[in-house]
Amino acid sequence: MANVNKYWNNAISFEQYLKDIENEILSDLNPDFTPYYELNKKRMDRLLKTYQVKEAQIERFEELNYSGKLLIISEGWCGDAAQSLPVIYRFFEKHLEIKIVYRDQNEELMNQFLTNGSRSIPIVLILNEDMKVIGHWGPRPEFGNELFDKFKYEAEIYPKEKFMEDLQRAYHLDKGTQIIEEMINRIAAISIYSPV
Repeated sequence: MANVNKYWNNAISFEQYLKDIENEILSDLNPDFTPYYELNKKRMDRLLKTYQVKEAQIERFEELNYSGKLLIISEGWCGDAAQSLPVIYRFFEKHLEIKIVYRDQNEELMNQFLTNGSRSIPIVLILNEDMKVIGHWGPRPEFGNELFDKFKYEAEIYPKEKFMEDLQRAYHLDKGTQIIEEMINRIAAISIYSPV
């Protein structure tokens, strides 16, 4: 993929992302989405306070000597993003520059990272020092993908409500460990000097 400088230059910080969610809640301009923004804000606030960085994971990451950046495609109403972004931010904040772009304002970029033809988010773009995408992660950890596939292919016996309940429980029990493990594994598996 080409250089993503234009997206990076227009991206926002994680702090601004949180402010944008607060503004969406206060403005109530999209009342159908307001409950999602409110729920996700609570989830993110909780994770920012409770997520504990694991020393063994930090040591593994530091051994990789990765010096790129992370550009995340997201939206404030997305439940998977609410579970992933605070964990990714807390883990990498002292090591990497992280920025966020909105999916619906950056369709050209999003369409290059579809998940089975779907514009699922979040998508974390792993960039090298030349601002080229060398890998990506998302939209959810493997346990979430497994639950989603079960819902997708067995919806008649595994309804959406049960899928959502199980997914939130799995996120809660995992406490961000799998998200970071998969991110570290993805970074370890790629050469930071060669675009995919």
